[in-house]
Amino acid sequence: MRTILVIDDNHAVHVALDVLFSLADLRVLSAESPEDGLQLLETQTIDLVIQDMNFTADTTSGEEGIALFRTIRDRFPDLPIILLTAWTRLESAVALVKAGAADYLGKPWDDHKLMTTVTNLLELGEANRALAQHRDGERRRRHELESQYDLRGVVFADPASERVVSLACHVARADVPVLIAGPNGAGKERIAEIIQANSSVRDGPYVTLNCGALPSELIEAELFGAEAGAYTGANKSRDGKFEAADGGTLLLDEIGNLPPAGQMKLLRVLETGRFQRLGSNRERQVKVRVIAATNADIPAMIRAGTFREDLYYRLNVIELRVPPLAERRGDILPLAEFFLEGRRRLSDGARGALLRHSWPGNVREMKNAIQRALLLGNADVIDAEELGLAAAAALPRSHEGEPDRDAIESALQRAGGVMSQAAADLGLSRQALYRRLDKLGIAR
Repeated sequence: MRTILVIDDNHAVHVALDVLFSLADLRVLSAESPEDGLQLLETQTIDLVIQDMNFTADTTSGEEGIALFRTIRDRFPDLPIILLTAWTRLESAVALVKAGAADYLGKPWDDHKLMTTVTNLLELGEANRALAQHRDGERRRRHELESQYDLRGVVFADPASERVVSLACHVARADVPVLIAGPNGAGKERIAEIIQANSSVRDGPYVTLNCGALPSELIEAELFGAEAGAYTGANKSRDGKFEAADGGTLLLDEIGNLPPAGQMKLLRVLETGRFQRLGSNRERQVKVRVIAATNADIPAMIRAGTFREDLYYRLNVIELRVPPLAERRGDILPLAEFFLEGRRRLSDGARGALLRHSWPGNVREMKNAIQRALLLGNADVIDAEELGLAAAAALPRSHEGEPDRDAIESALQRAGGVMSQAAADLGLSRQALYRRLDKLGIAR
């Protein structure tokens, strides 16, 4: 049974609230002084506090009530507190809400409004506890990963990212090719680094080649090397990437750009470990762990006849798919903080703009946005406009931190109705989100 603590020096208030809450099968504990209330908080399990603000003859200052509120907030920071007061100084009550009070109601109170507020806060508390348990599980799994594997400093917090990182760690020691798929800028290279760092050849060379950054006529020479005179401009013999990676790992980025002749020779190396330099008949033997990465739809390329099906299956012994940043929104703020390197802080409006943005350029776009803000601004706090994002630019400066109806409803949907998670997603405090819901007429 959920328990409410009522701290009020008026016995009639306790009787009335005990009757009201008993109808909802809620247990009520009563304290008629701040000291008694604090003692109950130390010895009982309390889910919510309703406290009066006036415990002295001076019924307008509320100093003793303010002191009690701040003490409870300091000792029990996650406990929801409703202020019940005959105050007329609205600005003082609003200041306490900003300091962490869940809500405030005037005396005499409206039973329906009070019960609705209490019910919402108790349900939110249960959801927050479930969310906290889930996050504790995530932190525990991450700690286990960090204690067992070298994660190369990769920043992630979203469960979707945790799954990819975990899988990369577990397949690292398997001496088979790995194909990493995902959009540009999502972090495929960082996943490849995790695989290499935890592989059986982690002490060997780690060589990378971007197959999309070279003309097709030069890719084979880059991969397999060339003898002097093998092509125009080849004045001396040169090693290729496979020779350079012998005993280690070779990352072939943008593998979908490999031309047909290169695909055939790569397939042979994967099958036999043997290849020939351009312009040479002598076979060379290497042992290389191959990791391929692509943003292309390889199965569609196979159907179009531009990529060899047998090579695809050789490369795709294990496939890891890195989701776009828009599908792992829990990574957005941790990545932003990482790129800031503690040099400046994000305003609530900036945090909201980051969370609302669709990130078509993924992590690479995020890094560029943060670097832009660091270069253009000089204040301690970065505002939304400095990020240069479309969502931020469309947000009037005077309304930063006040997302519109679509943004709020989208955040609530992503959070499954968990208010604290939706508020964090929007870059707002929970109380600010409640006020926006009421203002826009959105049901809590």
